[in-house]
Amino acid sequence: MKTNRLVKQYQNDNGEVRYKMATFDINVIAKSTGGLAPTILYFHDNQDVTDDIRAIRFGLDSPYSYIEDYDAFQKMLHKKEQKAINDLYDSISIRPKNMSTGKQILWSFGVLLLMSIPLLVAIILK
Repeated sequence: MKTNRLVKQYQNDNGEVRYKMATFDINVIAKSTGGLAPTILYFHDNQDVTDDIRAIRFGLDSPYSYIEDYDAFQKMLHKKEQKAINDLYDSISIRPKNMSTGKQILWSFGVLLLMSIPLLVAIILK
């Protein structure tokens, strides 16, 4: 296996060489780059480890076959990726965040009504 900053090699009690994740302390940031899908970046100790995670995920061998705690690492990354994407979409959304659910529904209906006014004016004037 190639060297990867996120995977460390160790010997178990039987003397077999095994691999496990070196850290679970990964920060995930989602950025909008103008396309449809956001770009997700991974950081550990203020260093970009995006290429390391891609090398593990998209390597020839499945990481589940040789990294013992990869399942837990993947679950942790998935939660952080979802949170980063939700934070990104909340930051660019015009949806009000400090309202109750009922008020948000009324607000959404009001915005829809406001957006339909030009269409209603065009229909009436025609």
